[in-house]
Amino acid sequence: MNKRIFIKGMLAGLLTLSFAACSEPADEIKSNTYSRNFSPVNIEARVVNQTQIRMNWAKVEGATAYNIEVFKGNMQFEGTPIKTVQITNDQLPYLLTGLEGEEWYSIRIQAITAGDDSRASKWSNISVETGREQIFKEVAETDLNYTSVTLRWPAGEEADYITVTPGNIRHDLTASEIADGAVTITGLTNDTEYKAVMTRGTKTRGTITFTTPLDLGGATKVEADQTLADVIAAANDGDVLALMPGTYAIAASEEAAYENGSLKITKSLTIRSARSKDRATIKGRITIENEASLELNQVIIDCSKTDGGQAINVVGEGEYDHVNIKDCEIFGSVKGLFYLNVAAKISTVSFNNCLIHDIVCTGGDFIDNRLGYIGTFSLTNSTLYNSCADRDVFRFDGAGQSNTFAEKGLTTNIIVDHNTFYNIGNAAANRMIFYIRFVSNTITFTNNLVVGFNNNRGFTNNSATDQAPTLSGNYYWQTENLLSLAAENTQTVKWFDTDGKIADPGFADATNGNFTVTNEDIKYYGAGDPRWNK
Repeated sequence: MNKRIFIKGMLAGLLTLSFAACSEPADEIKSNTYSRNFSPVNIEARVVNQTQIRMNWAKVEGATAYNIEVFKGNMQFEGTPIKTVQITNDQLPYLLTGLEGEEWYSIRIQAITAGDDSRASKWSNISVETGREQIFKEVAETDLNYTSVTLRWPAGEEADYITVTPGNIRHDLTASEIADGAVTITGLTNDTEYKAVMTRGTKTRGTITFTTPLDLGGATKVEADQTLADVIAAANDGDVLALMPGTYAIAASEEAAYENGSLKITKSLTIRSARSKDRATIKGRITIENEASLELNQVIIDCSKTDGGQAINVVGEGEYDHVNIKDCEIFGSVKGLFYLNVAAKISTVSFNNCLIHDIVCTGGDFIDNRLGYIGTFSLTNSTLYNSCADRDVFRFDGAGQSNTFAEKGLTTNIIVDHNTFYNIGNAAANRMIFYIRFVSNTITFTNNLVVGFNNNRGFTNNSATDQAPTLSGNYYWQTENLLSLAAENTQTVKWFDTDGKIADPGFADATNGNFTVTNEDIKYYGAGDPRWNK
């Protein structure tokens, strides 16, 4: 046979087969059909509320429901599951409850189709360890005394004993205390933070911290009708001033306070509210001099009717140990929050667990160090909002033209961790978060939640600012120039948080200062001020 004829015959046969296939539309494959369901994939087991597990996975096409089996142990599926559940697609994500704390659980999921057992998928599995249980109720102020505390939990929930530290106090629980869900622990010390841990066997059932009230026997009691400046003038170095509930003018009248502008601290003091849940309000700014250290604890600083300066201002040269602000609310100052414009050396400046808002920053930066040296500046577990629209958030200059402190080989360390920033730097100005020109500096910016920032220079445009900062665990929403350069921005930005995550926190009521987070991812990873993630 001629090869050419043979090839033509093959082509004709192929064409005939091709046309035959096209002429049978009933044979066209419309979809893939398999004998059983695919196994669930992209499984996530997230521990929430310590002892509950939030399950989620990609829905399986064709499956009408899912079998969930829970076993104790790490990737062990032996014996009878402790929990068996069947759910439908619309129940995802699904919350597994009734589990123990500090326990490994292995969970497997099977996709099924109602009425056809043969289509059940193979099992997919995952393992996860629960956190420590927390069955303690919040400690009420009426249950706190100078030397004792009453701890409460749901009546009937069993445990063996409670330990309280410091002091290593152990209390073995009685049957009646378990039935009542309450026990009184004695032998404590006033004005001390304690941690109580409830244990059953090897498992923790509850952990809680509390602070005993300040025993006024160890502090100077101050009433709201006293003039605070006079009280401070009469105090001794190292005194603790316990302010009873009320409003304190820094001078004899609000008019005088406005003219004077600030409460002068010239000796080392601790000023705190005597009652944490009924806090004292100081109406006025604060200035510090004469190498005096200051601790403010659980007080409200209202600067709204002062002379326009910064809320806290170190005005005296010399060496200072600390300026520590704990669990305070500060608002209303015009120029900024903290100011240092003299040749002063301060070992530690810290703001922890504070609410800071409505600090205008007209004529000054938010944290503004022009001529001094601060060893460690930390801003932690705090919320800053509606402030510093058109200024830098942190400014540390080189201790004047001579860089006096830098020449001694000193480094300034700036730590910003677990804070919520809302409408800070939102004027699209040529400003930045870190304007740090002190010759040697380090920056840590971790676990923060930033919402509503769009200043053009982002984190920094300055080459003296730490060029290898520590950045991790941060979330951003409606921000520009922090994760990347915004379109049409011609300003220089030296670095970005390339690992930062973008997510809407779903604040409960930001307009009225309620920044409770509803976004499960942000809550789970604990970004921002911890008070809003509970």
